[in-house]
Amino acid sequence: MANLISGTGTKAGTAGGTLLTVLSNISTGDLVHTSVLAAVGALVSFTVSIILKWLIKALSKRNRPEKPG
Repeated sequence: MANLISGTGTKAGTAGGTLLTVLSNISTGDLVHTSVLAAVGALVSFTVSIILKWLIKALSKRNRPEKPG
């Protein structure tokens, strides 16, 4: 009886039904498309960060004054 009052079963049923409906409407092509886009985005992000790191390092060496020896 407490389960009916708190509504936990209703919330779980609603969440489960929503999840199953969403999963049934997602096609394999959509999953592949999303996975490929995520991989390309990660690769581009990694490449840009490496290039920026190299560029900042090169510019900081170039603009650093030499110490008198």
